Amino acid sequence: MSTPDDAAERRERLSALWSAHAVRVQAYLWRHTDPDTAQDVLSETFLVAWRRLDDVPDPSLPWLLVVARNLLRNAHRAARRRRTLDDELAALAASAPLPEAAPEALAVERDALLRGLARLGEREREAILLVAWDGLAPADAADVAGCSAATFHVRLHRARRRLAAYADSTDGRPSPRPADPTRSPASSRRSA
Repeated sequence: MSTPDDAAERRERLSALWSAHAVRVQAYLWRHTDPDTAQDVLSETFLVAWRRLDDVPDPSLPWLLVVARNLLRNAHRAARRRRTLDDELAALAASAPLPEAAPEALAVERDALLRGLARLGEREREAILLVAWDGLAPADAADVAGCSAATFHVRLHRARRRLAAYADSTDGRPSPRPADPTRSPASSRRSA
C-alpha cells in the first residue's frame, strides 16, 4: 500500500517529467497532427506515464515519444473508422428510397436501418442489399456473391437477424435475443 510520501514522490516525478519533456512531446505531435489532436494525445501520453511511472526509463524522452506515437496512431485509426462509417452511412442514405408516410417516424426508422446496415459485416450487408434493394432472388444473389445458394441463404438469414437486432436497439448494439420457449437448451447449443 502506498504512503502519502510515495504519492508525493510520484507526483513530483511526473511533474519533473512534464517540465522536462512536455514541450518536446508536444512539438513532436504538432509535426504529425493537428493542434487539437496533439493536445489530446499529449494529455493521454502523460496519463500513461502516470499510470506506468515505475516503467518509465531514464532517459524518458524516447519512451514518452513512443507512447505519444502509439496513441497518435490509435487516434488516427479511430478517426479513419469514423470517416468510413460516415461514408458508408452517406452512401446507404443516398441509395435508400424515402417512402411516403409520417416523415418523422420514417426518418427515425430509416436512420435505425441505415445504422444497422452500416454495422453489418460486408458479406451480410451485401446479402441484404442484393435481395432487398436490388430485387434479386436468393439463388441469383448467391451467384453474384460467389457462393452456393445454401451458403447465401444462411448468410441472408444471419444478416436479417442481426439487422433486426441492430434496428431494434437504441444504442446501436444488438439486443439480446429472447429465448425461444419451444426449443430446449440442448437443441439451442446444437444449432449454434
